[in-house]
Amino acid sequence: MSNTYDAIVVGSGISGGWAARELCLKGLKTLLLERGRNVEHIKDYPTALLNPWDFKLRGNVPLAYKQNNPVQTNVSDDTDMLFFANDQDHPYIQKKPFMWFRGYQVGGRSLTWGRQCYRLSDLDFEANEKDGTAVDWPIRYRDIAPWYDYVESYIGVSGKNEGLPHLPDGNFLPPMELNCIEKHLAQSIKNNHEHRLLTIARVANLTRGWDGRGPCLNRNLCSRGCPYGGYFSSNSATIPAAMATGNLTLRPFSIVAEVLHDEQADRATGVRVIDALTHEVTEFYANVIFINASTIGTAAILLQSRTDRFPNGLGNDSGQVGHNLMDHHSSAGAFGIHDGFEDRYYKGRRPCGFLIPRYRNLSATEKNGFIRGYAVQGRGERQGWKSTSPNIKGFGSEFKEKLTKPGPWTVWMAGWGECLPYYDNEVQLSTTRKDKWGLPLVEVNFSFKENEYRMMDDIKETCAGMLEEAGFQQVNAFNYEKPGGATVHEMGTARMGKDPKTSVLNGYNQMHAVKNVFITDGSCMTSSANQNPSLTYMALTARACSFAVNQLKKGNL
Repeated sequence: MSNTYDAIVVGSGISGGWAARELCLKGLKTLLLERGRNVEHIKDYPTALLNPWDFKLRGNVPLAYKQNNPVQTNVSDDTDMLFFANDQDHPYIQKKPFMWFRGYQVGGRSLTWGRQCYRLSDLDFEANEKDGTAVDWPIRYRDIAPWYDYVESYIGVSGKNEGLPHLPDGNFLPPMELNCIEKHLAQSIKNNHEHRLLTIARVANLTRGWDGRGPCLNRNLCSRGCPYGGYFSSNSATIPAAMATGNLTLRPFSIVAEVLHDEQADRATGVRVIDALTHEVTEFYANVIFINASTIGTAAILLQSRTDRFPNGLGNDSGQVGHNLMDHHSSAGAFGIHDGFEDRYYKGRRPCGFLIPRYRNLSATEKNGFIRGYAVQGRGERQGWKSTSPNIKGFGSEFKEKLTKPGPWTVWMAGWGECLPYYDNEVQLSTTRKDKWGLPLVEVNFSFKENEYRMMDDIKETCAGMLEEAGFQQVNAFNYEKPGGATVHEMGTARMGKDPKTSVLNGYNQMHAVKNVFITDGSCMTSSANQNPSLTYMALTARACSFAVNQLKKGNL
């Protein structure tokens, strides 16, 4: 089999799957490289239809597994841990506490993502320039708006248009419904705050059948993989679409060690791959290369790709590769109990919560002790009988009847806050330690700083205030003080920008210094905004693929 293709895509997660689809649809013979195992849609979701009693430990993580996987088990359990990397096999170095959650399989973390889909606006794209932070984005909302339309029309996003300029409307399927306590809180917020509203989350869960995929069944078991295709993933949508063209070659167990570079031609020629099982080294070649290995993984590949031309890593003339690492903070918020609506309940397990869009620093004159802002995400639900069981007394039929009565209504909500791009929040390669494939371990040095902590204090205060205004009792404002990485929105290590001296990529996600290399995963983000970023990754990917193919046809790559 020939090792030469029109295009190579590194990584099969949410952006890599999109790159593969777009390139294949445009006629390019494309090699999709994934460092982990293959996962086929439906066939490889073994826990998707299991009941709690089908698990030996009722879904709890075995102690030995938890001890060997102290990072991944923060967000996984016995029902979905098969979609998370093994910490022992894939170590990394935390210079400061940082949770790096990974899914090393075909589909990557698109199998386990939170599915929240929000557009960025010019409030976000213009922020760096206006407040003098880092570098300016090379694009504005008008540049990406049609690509948001394109992506939403394919993946299927349920939600409600609200007419907010800082959270642009989209092409949505019918929204899921707020429950009674959420509607009560929404009305209270409307009555008390002119510039705040509560709306249902915008999520890539289908409220009706869509493009051959079945509707969401409201099981809220998404992280196990959905055999109905009720939520978007690479496995359920983009990779099958790419396969259907006949142009895709999928190669799992393929660890990209470096990008090959021809100094005389001043272009990338391919990649060097280590077989994850046999350790055999193979080179593959292509005219166009998309690197979508996740923010930290992509930075590592670039830093490993050193030549005389690029002694500090491929395309790293600016010295920015690996720097400006960001992640949203989501550890501050509030919780409350409501004693009303005792005669009300809901059906099913809705796979999303609610959103209170950003309401801080929407104008230049507003001062809150910090710059940028946050949105609030949360959920209202009725507690089960376990919440009151310690106080239930009696025996026999009367006791059993008491056990059938649910507990009180509660609301939990937390702020998803913007993290600024700091140069010293960085990813570097260890000079002393290597993994089992002989590659340097990644070192992550990250911390939130004063602006983020001031924002967290404001989140606690405003969230608690909204609950108290709505009549909630026992309101508890909290800050879990979770480290970076905990929100699983890491981004920024190969940022876009206008100037090659201060950025890695241009406005089309094309590497300034190596024109046939494109990066469209979280690495490319110039700032983090407060919105969940995956929709933006997908839109940027589709846009970059269109540009790359046009440039290829013109002979510019």
